This record gives sequence, structure tokens and C-alpha cells, in this order.
Amino acid sequence: MAICRSLFLHSPLLHRPPQPQVLSKPTFSSLNCPPKFSKFTKLPLLHQNPKRHSTTISSLACTSSASSSMESPPEGYRKNVGICLINPSKKIFAASRLDMPNAWQMPQGGIDENEDPKVAAIRELKEETGVSSAEVLAEAPSWLAYDFPPEVREKLKHQWGSDWKGQAQKWFLLKFTGNEEDINLLGDGSEKPEFGEWSWMSPEQIIDLVGSFCCLNAVDFKKPVYKEVLAVFAPYFQ
Repeated sequence: MAICRSLFLHSPLLHRPPQPQVLSKPTFSSLNCPPKFSKFTKLPLLHQNPKRHSTTISSLACTSSASSSMESPPEGYRKNVGICLINPSKKIFAASRLDMPNAWQMPQGGIDENEDPKVAAIRELKEETGVSSAEVLAEAPSWLAYDFPPEVREKLKHQWGSDWKGQAQKWFLLKFTGNEEDINLLGDGSEKPEFGEWSWMSPEQIIDLVGSFCCLNAVDFKKPVYKEVLAVFAPYFQ
């Protein structure tokens, strides 16, 4: 799994494992000020296409989908998947990294050899969040790439044993169909935990957070990809 998966209009709910906690709304007037959280007002349920049906991630992961594209990513970039998970209120799941507590991001992870990207997305979501019930709503039509900053590239070169320029991602939009008690940042136990807190956020909050702590060596280099991903999936947030 990648170390760089490994990244407020209505204010989000912040949660920490093993028991979720509700704090107050994040404010960013100062980078040294800890975030504060409060409850947000829920929006109407997302209307579904009648042909869609909810299913569990465990069942989706058993088969490879022909609709999930395997076209080649840009040369020199590691293949990766990104997961935009939304709840019925159209809020987006984000979590803070354990290695960079002020760096928030959506789940993501590497694609195994010969693995279908959609299957990889389902696997990574379960590994990182423990989520096993979700409905796949959409897939981004193309690979989206970002470059590693020099210091990150050097660190990952030693960790992975390969010198990648950055990561090329296939993004998927999933709707969470389980209970919030099912979300567990210890994951499914198959990998070392990567996140310390989680929250449901608006698209604007996601963009703000991924770029708010760039001076602290966070994940600002992912911000252009996040903007494009959220633009592609924007109709589902209405």
C-alpha cells in the first residue's frame, strides 16, 4: 500500500478509532490552531438510478468488472486508485493521516499486478476504513496523475524499491450504504492503519483541507487531482 494514499459550509463530524467522537467545526485562521467541529445539517438523500442496486463490497470484490478501464497510465507513474465515498447526505468521507495528522485525504491505494481498478478500489476502501457496504456509482473516465515532491519521491524510492515519478489514479465514486459504526480506521486487519480521524465533508471542505497545510509538508501536491475528481463527480453532490 502506498504511503501517500496515502491525503466547511456545513460543519463535519470528526471521529477517532475505536469509538467515534464528535468534536467542533475546523477553522483555518491559523495553522497552529487545532480544528474545531460541530454537527452539520443533513441534506436530502441521493436519488438513485432505478437500475442500480446496493451491494456489499465483499461481494463486489469477488469478480472483475468489464466496465473498469485498464488502459495504460502515463509512463513512469505508479498505478493507483482513489475512492470518493459519499453518504446519503452527499457528504464525502475524508481522514487524517497518522504520519501527518494535519493532512486530510480521501482513501487511495496501489493497484496489484493484473488487478482490476474497481476491485482494487473496493479492496483498498475495506483495508483502510473497514467499510464493507457501498454502492459503486461512477468511475472517472481517465487516469489522473500527480508528481511526487522530490523529498517524497526519494523516501518512496527506498520504501518501494522503484523510482516512480508520481501516481496515476483511477477514481471511483461510491455511496456508503452501511452504518457509521461499521467505519473502523483499524481497517480489516490486513494492513497497518494509516488514518487517525475521519469526518464527512463537503467538496469545498475537502479542497480546503488538502491544501491548508501545504507549508507543513502535507498533501498539497494532490490538490489539482482532487479538484478534477470532484468536478467529474459534481452531479452526484447536487
